[in-house]
Formats: sequence, structure tokens, C-alpha cells
Amino acid sequence: MEIIGNIIKKTIEIKDLLTPEANPIAEQEEVLKQLISTAKSTVFGNTHQFEKMLKSDNLEAAFKKEVPYVDYHQLKDQWWQKTIDGAADITWPGTPNYFALSSGTTGKKSKRIPVTDDMIEAIKKSGIKQVEALANFDLPPAFFEKGILMLGSSTNLTERNGHLEGEISGISASNIPSWFRSFYKPGEEIAEIDDWDTRVEKIAQEAPNWDIGALSGIPSWIELMLEKVIETHQLNNIHEIWPNLEVYTSGGVAFSPYEKSFNKLLGRPIQIIDTYLASEGFIAFQQRPETDAMKLVTDNGIYFEFIPFEPAYLNEDGSLKQGAPSFNISEVKPDTDYVLVVSTVSGAWRYMIGDTIAFTDIERAEIVITGRTKFFMNVVGSQLSIQKMNDALKEIEAAYEMAIPEFVLSAVRINGEFYHHWYLGTDANVDTLDLAIKLDHNLQKANKNYRVARSKALKGVKVSLVPPSMFAEWNGAQKKKGGQVKMERVMSEEKFAAWESFVADQKVTFIHRP
Repeated sequence: MEIIGNIIKKTIEIKDLLTPEANPIAEQEEVLKQLISTAKSTVFGNTHQFEKMLKSDNLEAAFKKEVPYVDYHQLKDQWWQKTIDGAADITWPGTPNYFALSSGTTGKKSKRIPVTDDMIEAIKKSGIKQVEALANFDLPPAFFEKGILMLGSSTNLTERNGHLEGEISGISASNIPSWFRSFYKPGEEIAEIDDWDTRVEKIAQEAPNWDIGALSGIPSWIELMLEKVIETHQLNNIHEIWPNLEVYTSGGVAFSPYEKSFNKLLGRPIQIIDTYLASEGFIAFQQRPETDAMKLVTDNGIYFEFIPFEPAYLNEDGSLKQGAPSFNISEVKPDTDYVLVVSTVSGAWRYMIGDTIAFTDIERAEIVITGRTKFFMNVVGSQLSIQKMNDALKEIEAAYEMAIPEFVLSAVRINGEFYHHWYLGTDANVDTLDLAIKLDHNLQKANKNYRVARSKALKGVKVSLVPPSMFAEWNGAQKKKGGQVKMERVMSEEKFAAWESFVADQKVTFIHRP
């Protein structure tokens, strides 16, 4: 029977109809005012004259003039270390009960990002908005009665100096609303298991007992989990055990590189819905099926600024130059890469989150993630973004009928000359000399700066093939397995040498290595 599912679906549809049409520009103006008003008596607010700022004729201009851009290390060294040590009212009123640990993709040590009660509430509200948006998708009523398997980090948070620490997915899962607990899988007991492999093993064992309608998590780890379930129960595809699986929501990672390998694990197509939950907050979610772009959450505790992603505005370490122009949501242009800067109810102020985005629909405030600022390959002027890399590899996948869910590259020097060396994660048997030529051609065709670099200091492209599992093993060796961990795409020469040494130690048999 689908009576309950019909009721839930109809309730969501009615609420969606009664919700006023959003005005992102006005919402962002109100959010900035609320943030500054709330934090005006903090140490940060007093230092940057928030009280005086609120009396300004142009709050946004006064805010930009008074508050500098910061990255994590700058904000931590100047302000958040005091919060971590237990001091109250530093960048946000009170002290946070949680800190999100985020080693990200390039950091050697975990970052500790405050997660206040206000941020927990904002994440819950954004999660509800995402659930309500499901009414826009063509999903059967029965879907709204099925379980949702969330493969994040462990909910077994660590107590430290009077607060709890863990990855943001673990913190969020430990604070899910009571009404959602009956839908939530793998359940509290399994979610608390720290070791990722053990947790996935337990999920595989319990899989026959669940009726899963939706999956949520980072694509690479979701794939490994599905492969484990399929292997454990000797299935042809995941729909043989979860026939009602209809939806997969990814988390802050472009899904397109994983599309081919992911679909091989399914018995039929399902709806892919992108979401953007970062350690700094719930930033965006896909609201409608006509696009894979995501709607920014413009009314819920985060104020956004957008800085053109151009080398002239970035320091060598990837941080923003203070003179870089900042645009609000009313000033941006479509199909332009921007560095994302946020101010939040967790006391982040003009904080460079590390991601780059582009607007696909300004009126709807819809974006796509185009990459990471530190994944920008600009050695010898090649100026390659992650989006350009993904696009070039999609052409490779189509041309050779292969799947390349993972990759990493670096600019390496051979006899004093620069080459781009790509490692592609694939199970296909393809000649790497042909791949290198085709990849180089695709990049030259799509990117003028790369084409110019190839005519000068960038001498060529090298390609090596390794099994996709190699990337998960690498992350595991770095003690960064599962949860919110995302594979580093662009490595320094030093890090790349460590990667190559790791690959060599695994005794990988290279296919047609040139």
C-alpha cells in the first residue's frame, strides 16, 4: 500500500505551492544584516566596528571595506584558536558545541571549523528544503516511505575540551530530526563505527533487511559500498537487493566523472540529485530535475560573495589578494568561474571556502561546482580548472568507451622540461600513448591558455593507468578514508613523487605504459 507515501508526497507538494517565491538578492541582504547584528558584541564584531557598520547607508560596502578576506589558517591563527581553546564570544556569540574536522584534500592536518547551534539549525532547515524539493521530481509515492542510506563519516564524535569533534556529515547525522530517524539508515549503531571498512562490511551484512529508496554520500565511497554489497550477496546489480532505489544525492563533488562506473552498478537508471554540504554549512542543493545545477541557500545563515577566479587575484599559496573585487548575487555573470567566499552563523567572516563555482541561472541562484582553488593547474601558464579537466576526460570516455571515475595529475620536470603527467583510474585496456595524444588535443581545443603553454614551456603529456581502487587505497594510507574525503586532483611535485612511490609499492601492472 502507498497510502502513507501519497499523503507525504501530497503534503510536500501543497507546502511547496504555499511557499512564497524566493528573492535571493533581498534574502542575502537580510542574512548579512542578521549576521552582523548577532555578532556585533563579539570580539571580532567590536574589532571590526559592527555596531557602527549597522548604521551605514551601505552595509555591504562598509562590510567589505572593514573585513578582510581570510583562508582557514588566517582565521584560525587570528581568531578561531581562541574559540578552540574554549574562549567565548570570539567570532560568534557563545562557544560552539561542535567542531567539524576537515582535512579536505590537500591539508596535512585536520582543520577545526566551529559548528554552532545556529549552524546545526540552519543545516536542518536546508535539509528540510531539500526533502521538500523532491516534490519537483517524478518519484512514485512509495518512494516517500523508503529508507535513506546516508554514507557519511562516523557519528561517534570525539570529546575534546568540552566540545565534540567529527566530520560534518557525522555531526549532521548525530543531529537528525526525530521524525527522520525511522527513515535513516544505516541506523545509529552502525553509523557510530569508526573504521570505514568495518562499517561498510556491517552495511553489506544488513542490506537485505532494508528497503532503500535513496542513497547519500561522496560518489567514490558510495561506489565502493555498493560494490561490497553486490559482492557479499553475489548480485548482478544493486537493484536486485534494493528494488525501490530511486534517488542518489551526491555531496559537494561533481558526479559526471563517476557517471559511467556508477551506472554499471545499477539495474536501471535512477534520479541523481546534487547537494553541497561543506564543513562550513549547507550551501546548495538541486531543486529541479531540468538541470543538475544547485540552488544556493540564500536565506539561511550564510552570506555569499563571489570573486572572479583569475590568477591576478590569487597569491601563490592560493589565498585571495585583498584587492580582489567581490561581487554579490546581483552582480555576477553566468558561466564565469568564481572563488566562493562565505560569512556564516558559525563565525566565519569573508572566508575562502576553497571551491570555485559558476552560475547557470542567476535569477534562480543556481550554480555548479567547477573545482578547487588549489586544484587549479597553472604551471607554465596552462591555467586548467577541474571543470576543464573533467570535460576533457568525458570526451576520452566517449571516444574509447571507457570509465574514468578517478584521476590525478602533476606538472613534472623531465630533463629540465615540464610535462603534465596524468594517472587515470580505469579498468579499461587502452594504449596510453594514444590516450595522451587525445587528451592533449582535447585540452588544447578547449583552453586557449593551455594551447599557448603547449607551444612554449609545456612540452607534452604523459598518461599512466591504474585501477580505480588505487585512489581509495591511497586515501586510506593517508588516514583519510570514507566520509567527506575527496581525492586530490592536482598534486605538487613532492606529493606526486609520494603518490608514484605508493603506486610502485602496490606492484601495479601498468597497461601499455609508454
